[in-house]
Amino acid sequence: MKLHTELSDFKTLNHGSSHRSPQPQAKRARTANQRIPKWAYLLFILLAGFVTYRIFQHRATEVTAAQPAPRPATVAKVITKDVPLYLDEIGTCAAYETVQVQAQVSGVIMERHFQDGSDVKKGDLLFTIDPRPYKAALDQAKAQAALDQVTLKRQEDLRARKVIAQQDYDIALANAQKSQAATEAAQVNYDYCFIKSPIIGRIGLRNVDVGNLVGPSTGALVTIQGLDPIYTDFTVAENDLPLVRKYLGGPNVKVETYLADGSITPRTGDLYFIDNAVQPGSGTVKARGVMPNPDRALWPSEFVRVRFILDTLKDATLVPSQAVQVSQSGPFVFVVKADNTVELRPVTPGQRQQGDLTVIESGVKPDETVVVTGQLALAPGSKIAPQPYAPKTPATPDGAAGSKSAMSNE
Repeated sequence: MKLHTELSDFKTLNHGSSHRSPQPQAKRARTANQRIPKWAYLLFILLAGFVTYRIFQHRATEVTAAQPAPRPATVAKVITKDVPLYLDEIGTCAAYETVQVQAQVSGVIMERHFQDGSDVKKGDLLFTIDPRPYKAALDQAKAQAALDQVTLKRQEDLRARKVIAQQDYDIALANAQKSQAATEAAQVNYDYCFIKSPIIGRIGLRNVDVGNLVGPSTGALVTIQGLDPIYTDFTVAENDLPLVRKYLGGPNVKVETYLADGSITPRTGDLYFIDNAVQPGSGTVKARGVMPNPDRALWPSEFVRVRFILDTLKDATLVPSQAVQVSQSGPFVFVVKADNTVELRPVTPGQRQQGDLTVIESGVKPDETVVVTGQLALAPGSKIAPQPYAPKTPATPDGAAGSKSAMSNE
């Protein structure tokens, strides 16, 4: 009984303590909440936002670092234009006319009427040979011709009256004709004393001076060369003959001559002559063009560059020559897309043209944009900062030495 009573008392006490225990815990919680101020929560939120921002900023920096900056490059549009199909050769100029002035009669040179190296016109007086002997012979021939004409007139009157024989009249007629011929010959010899230029051209260095005795057996007194127009002599390789024969006689066949240093404007003329056989040993065919030379800029025997134009290519596709690059896979260009990224495009290049342009037979289309400079830093898919390309003025028709052969598809 005593033990049961103690247990009951213990449960009663324990039950009472279980009802009183929540009150001190709630009180302690309220005390803890009262210890953390509101600004601490705000500070925690700010710190959390800042940490999140830094994490996103770091990731964005990593993404930006992974994408390289756009590469600077110059670009140009693909254009279409009529251009020539040609062969480039080396040639020399030759005078259109060459005259070696010689004496036709014997005599002493009395006067020289030109300056060495000057331009002369047809009919200009060059030398005067002593004309006195020939003037005397001419006067004698004229006097004899006048006498024979009087005799012939008298014989005609007598013949009309039938008082002379026919033979006498015939002799008088023959003498009149012979003296007339002698007069004309004497006049020619007299005229030969005044040596004149037979052509328009530039005179060379004289070979004789005043006081020299000259005659038909004497060498050339001076040489005159016609320089306008002028010939250009060149050769065509045997391998190019099939292409040349294809266009020979066509309306677009021309010969263009210019100097390697670009000091003169290229002269365009016509094909004057092409040989009918290949030269043994050299494997070439001789050809000659004729072109205007009004300013005498081209001189005989001067080395020149010759562009033998065979035809005109209509609406050819052109890009700046620097745009064409060469890799192990062959020629290519970088084509710029709308988003300024580049695409590697294989192409088939043709001939270089005036203005530092190159014909593209296949691979690009008109109005596409290609990279001209800066290709070394690019790869397919690279992004560029495009800048317009400013072409340079070429010194020669093709801006360089020029290509030897015509385009491959021909």
